[in-house]
Amino acid sequence: MTLIVNEAEQGGWAVVRVRGELDLVTAPQVRRVVHDAVAAGRHDLVLDLSGVLFCDSSGVGVLIASRRLIRSCRGRLRLILPARGAVEGSHVNRVLAALGVRRLFDVYGDVATAAREDEQPLSA
Repeated sequence: MTLIVNEAEQGGWAVVRVRGELDLVTAPQVRRVVHDAVAAGRHDLVLDLSGVLFCDSSGVGVLIASRRLIRSCRGRLRLILPARGAVEGSHVNRVLAALGVRRLFDVYGDVATAAREDEQPLSA
């Protein structure tokens, strides 16, 4: 399966929607989009991963590198996982939890919630 990446903006946040499989072959595409957004001065980023069906260690590596890049610019990174499975059900969430890195990310159930300034992330 291929990866589909779309970019948008909502409430001052750059929103990157990712659908498909996030793996060794497709992870560089996400990395490039994040780097391009930061280079364009967009330091508040929502990564919508609700359409990601599979994520391997390369995908997790891109998420961690994106977090590091955004933090170095004093920006904010928020992840979207499916609302029904944001705490335990989505594949990406299970992978992040299994690797012990889930706590590094602010996770939200949907883009609208994540793009609000006063919203708190879902608990890990």
